[in-house]
Amino acid sequence: MKVVLVPATYNEKGNIEKFISIVEEEVFPHIKDHEMHILVADDNSPDGTADVVRTLMKKYKNLDISSGEKKGLGAAYLRAMSFAIEKMNADVLISIDADLQHDPHSIPAFLEKLAKGYDVVTGTRYSEGGSMPKNWPLYRKILSVGANTLVRVITGRIALHDWTGGFRAYKKEVFLKEREKLKSYSGYTFQVAALYKSVLDGFKVGEVPIHFYSRKVGDSKIAPIEYIYNLFKYVVIERIKELKRVVKFLIVGGSGFILQTTVQEIIIRVGIATFIASLLISNSISHASTFDELRDTIGAFFGAETAIICNFMFNNFWTFKDTGKIKENRSLLYRLLKFNLTSVGAILIQSLSVYMAVKFLGPTVKIDSFGIPTRIAVLFPAIIFLVIPLNYLIYNKIIWKTQYLKKYNGK
Repeated sequence: MKVVLVPATYNEKGNIEKFISIVEEEVFPHIKDHEMHILVADDNSPDGTADVVRTLMKKYKNLDISSGEKKGLGAAYLRAMSFAIEKMNADVLISIDADLQHDPHSIPAFLEKLAKGYDVVTGTRYSEGGSMPKNWPLYRKILSVGANTLVRVITGRIALHDWTGGFRAYKKEVFLKEREKLKSYSGYTFQVAALYKSVLDGFKVGEVPIHFYSRKVGDSKIAPIEYIYNLFKYVVIERIKELKRVVKFLIVGGSGFILQTTVQEIIIRVGIATFIASLLISNSISHASTFDELRDTIGAFFGAETAIICNFMFNNFWTFKDTGKIKENRSLLYRLLKFNLTSVGAILIQSLSVYMAVKFLGPTVKIDSFGIPTRIAVLFPAIIFLVIPLNYLIYNKIIWKTQYLKKYNGK
């Protein structure tokens, strides 16, 4: 694979030469299975950082520079990474600080993680094997840990330990998928947004423990108050958007439950389920005691299938419309068929639940002084606690996984 290392620079003249020499002479020679390049993303640094890079380009033929107007860290990464893919044919992009706070010797560990099937690999300072500078003042440690904890808690993704770090490796497919969505995040929020959107779109994220070192030359570009404010604003807004989708899904699921039980009762009460059950019993089942279980199971099956079709359509045109609706008739039918196949587990859960409940509880259960058909009483908890979570997982990971939607919409 062609791997492009992208250090973003602004006034890093005192660090860039040492950084490049370490990477070129100590790190790259030990990486045998990949074609390694460096593309410096410089924001027209007034201190002459670009001049140093251009001088080194005569020595290192795999070194290049992407210069542009200073618009923030995120904008610099988007500009340079787009150049790396479109002009250099990069397969993997690695963002890294050029001030040697990130140790370039960790790059092989990132590539090994990608080789194991991960789409994004992020360096983590906060899990076992990682660390922050011991000589940092207390307020810096509080700022770093606090900002990262804030993101983990609000997003609900506790398993990922380091959301705010800038040492990352992205496969080309991830960057191309997320690029348009990241254009509005020009500053340091870009780091969190890039990871969060990758997670939401179902890309597999791995972590590599890293040691984060103190800067030896130059000053940090982060403005703490502005950074925390923008970070908090971003994660709160994005989390609300995500939860809004969950609420929509629950509304659709609740409506589907009402439709399902209605269709189920109609199928049973007009005699369709009774007719099918009678045929099955007369042809292959000798025990008449199984009639009630079989009749109610058939009703549950037809009700579940009706709900699946209805839920699919409503989720396509409402709940998940922000991911891109399935527009072409062929792709819509294909996805509906695929969802039916992936929903076999949900149908089996409901049908088996009804069969077993009717078998052991009888066709009617008493709740207080009311007699409720067992098939309805057992479906409610089965759908709430098993089917709806399972369906939401299927929708997010398979049916509306947006990198596939472009293919089926012909984009």
